[in-house]
Amino acid sequence: MKNLTEYSIEELKLIYHLLHTQMPQHTQLISSDLLQDLQDYLLQQARNEGIEVAEHKQWNNWLQPSG
Repeated sequence: MKNLTEYSIEELKLIYHLLHTQMPQHTQLISSDLLQDLQDYLLQQARNEGIEVAEHKQWNNWLQPSG
């Protein structure tokens, strides 16, 4: 099994985006450990790139898949 660090950041952003948009229809995602781990990883990557993740617009712009 791969670690999150072994996947492309763009692929992880896309998966996170898709899962996050499904939360209203699938509320069990709110308590998903996998989704939380993915979010934590992406937050750290964004911080490493100088993104102020507390600023929703910056975080949201960074999350947008570029493919």
